[in-house]
This record gives sequence, structure tokens and C-alpha cells, in this order.
Amino acid sequence: MDYIPAKTIVTKTKHASAWFGADYTMNIYRGCCHGCIYCDSRSLCYRIDNFDRVRAKENALQIIRDDLNRKVQKGVVATGAMSDPYNPFEQTQSLTRHALELLFAYEFGVAVATKSPLITRDIDVLQDIQTQAPVLVKLTITTADDALSKQIEPHVVPSSDRFRALRALSDKGIYAGVLLMPVLPWITDTEENILNIVRLAHDNGAKYIYPAFGVTLRAGQREYFYQQLAKQFPGLREQYAKRFGDRYSCASPHAKQLHERFAEECQKRGLRYKMPSITEDYKRPYKPPQITFF
Repeated sequence: MDYIPAKTIVTKTKHASAWFGADYTMNIYRGCCHGCIYCDSRSLCYRIDNFDRVRAKENALQIIRDDLNRKVQKGVVATGAMSDPYNPFEQTQSLTRHALELLFAYEFGVAVATKSPLITRDIDVLQDIQTQAPVLVKLTITTADDALSKQIEPHVVPSSDRFRALRALSDKGIYAGVLLMPVLPWITDTEENILNIVRLAHDNGAKYIYPAFGVTLRAGQREYFYQQLAKQFPGLREQYAKRFGDRYSCASPHAKQLHERFAEECQKRGLRYKMPSITEDYKRPYKPPQITFF
């Protein structure tokens, strides 16, 4: 494991309520070895050299402790936006686990995004945090097809393993659900795939699914994505270039129809799928009761 210097790790978010109501962000690792062909964190704007090599931040736990100690306001700390907090090195390093223990000690909540079932190792700490602050787990699942998931997310466990992790979390009372993003045009944007994910999420105890019916592409990421399309999906690179050009937001041509069917299926199965309702739901037990005057 290589280490890089850091001055601070837990930082205030720019838009506190925009993304699942998180107040702070925490990235212990830099870079990711999952190899997902669509990863936005590969974009040049983030200035992550040698993105596929995972590095940890030096003295991460001491920095996190100091950061939390200085925070005047408690809140939810989001982790997993830039690199997966449960990369293979976490199995032995346990930096994410110890960071969760610090969040519990300082009475902060947490919102974790990951593709790894290793998160189930830390169910006990998540349960501890949940006794006093909000906990949200977001498992990214882009396809119900294990073979396709290994194509577009080559170094991640297959989707079926992630659904099993969802079941394990839900069975232990952790508020967990699915990030259905990105939905890749002409690859995963079929009604069959979307409805299968909704069904499997529901069957495995998900409380919500939050979707994005398209993919984002910008400098650095776009070139890598197109290289992978040329290798694995002949003809699609040209189709993307023709349809989207240099556009950042690349919505599925079927986005409207897919969202309608998706929403219909979520409503039928009692799954939340809108950001405000998900945020309200997982934070509800921690809000002080309102006093009504008659």
C-alpha cells in the first residue's frame, strides 16, 4: 500500500442537501482498482494520476479524529464518492472500519457508497452508529446480468454478490438500497434489465433505488470509456460519438420510457426512488419531534 500526504479528510460539502442530505465528505483512499469502464472519477478535472492504483492518505485516522473534533455541527459524513472505501486493500488495512468507529465516537452519521460486499464486515459498527445518528448504505448495481457486470466492472464482484450484501445489511436493520447508475446507452438501458434490478432489490430488502438513466462523459474519462467500447462493444464507440459528441450528460435514448416503467415498478413494490423522500426516510428517526400548539 502506497501513501500520500493529506492535511484534512473530513470536509464540508458544497451542497449539503443535494446528495442524500450529507453534510461532510470523507475520502480515505485515492484512486480505484475496480476498473469500471464508465467511472467519472477518472476525469482529468480530479487530477488523480495513475487512477487505477489505490493509495491511502498518510495518518488518515489521526487526521479524521482531528477533523471531527473541530466540527461544531454534527451531521452525516458521506464516503465513496471519489474512490470505493471498500477496495481490496481495506480487507487488511481496515482504515474505513476504524474511520466508522471514529464517526460513532464523535456522534456523526454516515452515508456509504460502495460496490463491495466487504461492507458487511462492518455491520456491527454501522449498527452502533445507527443508535444515535443516520446511516445510509448505497450499493451500486448497474446490471442484473453477472456476465455483463464483469464486462463493464471487471474487478468488482458480480451483481449477484452485491444483492446478497444488500440482503445481509437489510436483515440487520441497516437502511440500504441501490444506486442504479450509470445506465449505459445501448448496453444496460433495457426495460428487462431495469425491472430485474428493481425486482432483485426489493427481494433483497432494499429500501430505495436511486437511478440515473444515462452516463456522464468528460475529458479523461471519455477517452478511456471509448477505448473500452472499441474493445468490448464493436460499433458503439462510433454510435456514442455521433449521438453525444463532446456532451457531458449523455442520457439514454429511452430515458423517459425507462423512468416511467421504473417509477411504476418501484411504486408497486413500495421502494423509494426520489432523493427528497429517501433522505427524509433514513433521517426521520433522528429528527426531534415537533410540538403542536392547539
